[in-house]
Amino acid sequence: MMSCFRITLWAFLLAWTGLTGCAQNREGKSAGDVVMQPDKYYSVTKVVDGDTFWTDDGSPRGLKIRLIGIDAPETRETGRKKPGYYGEEAKEYLTRLLDGKKVRLEFDIGRRDKYGRTLAYVYLPDGVFVNAELIRRGFATVLTVPPNVKYAGLFVKLQQKARKKRRGLWSGSPRRQ
Repeated sequence: MMSCFRITLWAFLLAWTGLTGCAQNREGKSAGDVVMQPDKYYSVTKVVDGDTFWTDDGSPRGLKIRLIGIDAPETRETGRKKPGYYGEEAKEYLTRLLDGKKVRLEFDIGRRDKYGRTLAYVYLPDGVFVNAELIRRGFATVLTVPPNVKYAGLFVKLQQKARKKRRGLWSGSPRRQ
């Protein structure tokens, strides 16, 4: 019974993303989204917090990227959230990781979140998988939001190891990793 429900749910989610403009058209573009260019690198212009940053995509504003599959603590008070434990450390680490660098974006099924940010898995030119690195070092936790679940299993394993080794958020005290 449950497996039938899961299949129906996935079929619905896949159909929904296609109907809402997330599917690629013939030019490789998604309606209202970035062009999927697997080997293109974007310059990082600003880190917002431990899971969000801006890149230069050639547009006047740039492209705001939200890392898929992870959640870093907040660094500032927002409408609903207070600054979180280890938030500043997560932002500082992501800044060190991305400062002055170019990144390659990999997309999953859903390309944007409800705030209009582009959702991506992010890689450095040397192959470092940024999303995974933040979890591995304890600067973020797993946050899986279907249909973007491509690396959920990997992220859970990395978080388990980080907790076991008491890294970052799991260390009990803010300190640099």
